[in-house]
Amino acid sequence: MRKFLVLLDDSKECLNAIRFASMRAAKTQGAVVILAVIPADEIQHGFGVADVMRGEARERIEAHYEVFAKWMRSRPGIEPELVIREGDPAEELLAQIAEDGEIGIVVLGLAADKGGQNPVLTRLLRDPLALPCPITLVPGDLSKDRLEAIT
Repeated sequence: MRKFLVLLDDSKECLNAIRFASMRAAKTQGAVVILAVIPADEIQHGFGVADVMRGEARERIEAHYEVFAKWMRSRPGIEPELVIREGDPAEELLAQIAEDGEIGIVVLGLAADKGGQNPVLTRLLRDPLALPCPITLVPGDLSKDRLEAIT
């Protein structure tokens, strides 16, 4: 089974990346893995604070994921898989691909504004040969109708 890997974050363009991956997976009998990364620098260490912060971050991620998962289950009929990791998002994305041999495509959303930076994409393009699968870039300003038409 081919899996589409999408990075879950708080960006607007994440929604289109998830929509695209879900619709493609539904049409190709694939699956969707949603990767959420807790940046290591957001966790303060010492006296049990780190565990509390990790727990709060996980709760926030799971609530965010459930909004997307509910749509994925009802609309394209996909049961997504959530993976939560801690560290640098680009490095954790590469690590997830290395650990899951069924991942066939990475789907990333692109910000509609020209000033928007995507540090994960920047990191992946610095060494494109390190990525063992294709990247699909989904513009964040595509309409739902256009996404449906191209998937």
